[in-house]
Amino acid sequence: MKYVAKTISGLESILAQEIEQLGGQNVTELTRAVSFDGDLRTLYQVNLWSRTALRVIKPIIEFTAHNETVLYKRLRRYHWTDLFSLDQTFVVNSSVSSEIFTHSKYLSLKTKDAIVDQFRERNDGVRPSIDRENPDIVIDVHCVGKKFIISLDSSGRSLHRRGYRQDQRRAPLNEILATGLIMLAGWDGSETLYDPMCGSGTILTEAYAIAKNIAPGLNRDTFAFMNWADYDQKLWQELTELAKAAQKPELLCKIYGSDYDTVQVMETQSLLNEMGYTEIELSNKDFIGSSAPANSGVIITNPPYDMRIESDDIIGFYKSIGDTLKQSYSDWDAWIISGNKDAIKRLGLRTSQRHTLYNGSIECKYHKYEMYRGSKKTAKTDPEE
Repeated sequence: MKYVAKTISGLESILAQEIEQLGGQNVTELTRAVSFDGDLRTLYQVNLWSRTALRVIKPIIEFTAHNETVLYKRLRRYHWTDLFSLDQTFVVNSSVSSEIFTHSKYLSLKTKDAIVDQFRERNDGVRPSIDRENPDIVIDVHCVGKKFIISLDSSGRSLHRRGYRQDQRRAPLNEILATGLIMLAGWDGSETLYDPMCGSGTILTEAYAIAKNIAPGLNRDTFAFMNWADYDQKLWQELTELAKAAQKPELLCKIYGSDYDTVQVMETQSLLNEMGYTEIELSNKDFIGSSAPANSGVIITNPPYDMRIESDDIIGFYKSIGDTLKQSYSDWDAWIISGNKDAIKRLGLRTSQRHTLYNGSIECKYHKYEMYRGSKKTAKTDPEE
């Protein structure tokens, strides 16, 4: 079967690598997505193990339509009554980029009407119900111009919802983005990791899961594919048991986190304790002027952008981050993501790698800074512009 896994812009190559490792064939990078071939085992494995996929869909219909009448007829022609039953609920989610069809909610409504009308015709007026909160069947409609791709969503809830998120005082990173930051940095759990502005701890928890080889889908109770007619419960149980057995018994590196916000640190520590991630060492301190927790390691952090979280002097704050890195973090690699392009230039450091990512709708720069001792300090190229 052909599948498509969706992700965040900039993480396509990371997701493609994951899918290849999980058994996907003919893996192709798309825009914010990766297509691949596979069987049910592959589909289940990607939902269970992928750290950078938002959802995995299975295309079932492709057609062109130049008006709503043609759209309705093409949708009505598909055998929806063979796909799911009257006692199952469903929902339709749509995305659109078209001069003809300009509203995603309208596309969802037309698709729903075609499905419901077919059920009514074949079942004496009886139809399945819509459930927007916890549907059994999730139908994905994607329209570009006149071209439509209708798919079944195998994941249901977005895969970034790992099952551990609580309400937090600070704006949290999406789990997919946090993992993407870690994987783009090439961190695999073999060296020290430190997030000095950890906020709600997303980078820390995702790093811990990588280091311990914890499958991100293990804490989820349901996936939409469990409601499909071809759901293989025995296969799913086999794969989840294998995933549990694959977890490493202990952490083989140090993971540190800190934040200046006392209440936030208390909330994050409570979350880590609840998850059993007690090997992560958390402290309440300001990064500015701090000392490194180890002789070397990798910093991955998401400082304030002066957007969601306000700062009185964001430019001065970023300059202080750079000064602290230069003064106290020799032999460390620092990876910093920021949605404030002006502020990140004021770090006063030279980059060795650059990526463009999105934190929600905010375009961000993700830069690597290599902090050397002595004469190597000035040996880098590609200065900030």
